[in-house]
Amino acid sequence: MNANAHSFDVTIQDFPDRVIQSSHTQPVLVDFWATWCGPCKTLTPILEQLAEDYGGAFLLAKVDIDKEAALANHHGVRSVPTVLLYKGGQPVDGFTGAQPEGAIRALLAHHGIEP
Repeated sequence: MNANAHSFDVTIQDFPDRVIQSSHTQPVLVDFWATWCGPCKTLTPILEQLAEDYGGAFLLAKVDIDKEAALANHHGVRSVPTVLLYKGGQPVDGFTGAQPEGAIRALLAHHGIEP
């Protein structure tokens, strides 16, 4: 998956620093995905574009569940895509399944995240 300045891949080793700690100062959207997941191929580019459009208002952390199964299990991921929004070190919202851009923008706005 391609990354931009506001999106990156995370592993179980760097999740505490790059997601939990970072979310104390900047919201982090965590995208649990898989290469074999059709809806992920639709959703991930939308999330990456939003991360770029919002210019750092939130970070996008991407977790490949096949490479990071323990991390996915720890977060109770049962299907992909699953997206969790972290603020203040905790997951505060999220969704499962591909969502349209407008619904994702609404979720972000609900938590005070604007472009």
